[in-house]
Amino acid sequence: MNRQTRLIIFSFCTVKLILHLIADSHSGFQGDELLHIETGNHLAWGYMEFPPLIGLFAFIQNLFQSDAVFVHHIFPHLASMLILIFVAKTTLELGGGNKAVFLVLLGIIIAPGFERSQQLFQPVVFSQLFWVLSFYYLVRFATLLDKKSLWLLTLFCILGLLVKYDAVFFLFGLLSLLFFKRTRDALIRNKCWINIGVFALAILPNIVWQIAHDYPVLQMFSRLYETQLDNVSRLDTFRNLFISINPLVSLLLVVPGIIYLFVSKNKTTIYPLAGAIALSFLFLLYKNGKAYYFFPLILTIIPFGAVYLEQHILSKRKWFFYPVTVLMILGAVMIPFGMPVYPLNRYLSKVYPYEKKQKGDGTYTVKFEEYYSTDLWKKTMQELKSVYDSLPAEVKSSCLLWGKHYRQAGAVSLFGKKYGLPAAFSYHGSFYSWAPSGQMPQTVVALSNKVNGFFEQYFTDVKKVRAIYNSYSYKEEESYQYIYVCQNPKQDFDQMKELFKHRIFE
Repeated sequence: MNRQTRLIIFSFCTVKLILHLIADSHSGFQGDELLHIETGNHLAWGYMEFPPLIGLFAFIQNLFQSDAVFVHHIFPHLASMLILIFVAKTTLELGGGNKAVFLVLLGIIIAPGFERSQQLFQPVVFSQLFWVLSFYYLVRFATLLDKKSLWLLTLFCILGLLVKYDAVFFLFGLLSLLFFKRTRDALIRNKCWINIGVFALAILPNIVWQIAHDYPVLQMFSRLYETQLDNVSRLDTFRNLFISINPLVSLLLVVPGIIYLFVSKNKTTIYPLAGAIALSFLFLLYKNGKAYYFFPLILTIIPFGAVYLEQHILSKRKWFFYPVTVLMILGAVMIPFGMPVYPLNRYLSKVYPYEKKQKGDGTYTVKFEEYYSTDLWKKTMQELKSVYDSLPAEVKSSCLLWGKHYRQAGAVSLFGKKYGLPAAFSYHGSFYSWAPSGQMPQTVVALSNKVNGFFEQYFTDVKKVRAIYNSYSYKEEESYQYIYVCQNPKQDFDQMKELFKHRIFE
């Protein structure tokens, strides 16, 4: 890698970091982030929704004892820059030069789907990172057939599966190596069964955890298909994918990348890689994944597109690089659709008119909650504090907060201390594992969205005391949060866990 190449990569990493920091200054937390942050306080070999690695990242970030967005985005920002670096290295490994590296990194920068998915503290960004790292060493192995590349491929496959279960789609693609004599012989020569054994041992603790907890991930997947994936058409998925990675990126990098996989003269190296991409794609298509499930796969295709442009078009018409670059830079107008680089008020006037959705009361929604969540949770904590402070002193000493949704319990866990609020519990998602045991307090303050008659099942006396309106809510059922004072429990915490044992994702 020459000095000019390093400068290109460094420049794009700097731009990307600046965009993320600007977005941090304009946004709060997305709801799922509140759950992921809380995992750092409960390190384990697994969680109800995902593997254990996100908990380790959260644990390190939680050492700062901060509720600042920037602090809890340290690892996503690092991961997003590493993605740029290794996509660039993959491009170079495939024979690309500086122009190819420039185009592929510019493509990532202007893709709104990549921006948002790499902004938030979620397993998604780390899944993309380890997929990209794994693919880079897959390219190295397909080229060199060496033991070092195979072991590094094994390492990042392990990390990928320990951060998000969608790594199985990448692993399925590796079957392609068995279809070609050159790579198959290399696997045998390098005793790949040892790598498989190490991989199995590394993921065994998470498998044991899943068995010990009655396979909650299967319950989660079942609920996911029931409520979301079964209602998504594959045509809609591809339409969303085309837009979310920016139509310019789709046309200028993805389509040429697919073409390159078929026309490349270096068939001995490219065909196993093309087979791996195809198998992963077909498995994703079969399982009817959402558009963002395909993002890691897109990150492995666009280097081929950049190399194709450089070698087959720009080599003959060097001037064409400039209009392509200008066109892609113009595509940066889509960045605000993927991350809050604008303050909310400017977003509402500049971007919002293109995607607004009117509610029944005449107000308009905002699709991504991180745009407005800072004020929402501040108001929620203030209302909870008002209710909690109104309780008699003898009641407050044992009172707990029940967040019906994990984001509500997670918000109290993250922000509640500065408001003097008691600990929160929940039976939703991974919070189920952390619920208290033993006797319930006589009074519980509960927070939920619309759940008529829900808390009456567990307490003899339930009073709705506050309604918190969210004018920006994209989902009608989340327009209001309600605060209840629940007294005289009908059961203890242990009985509650039994009641919710098969309802943790409802």
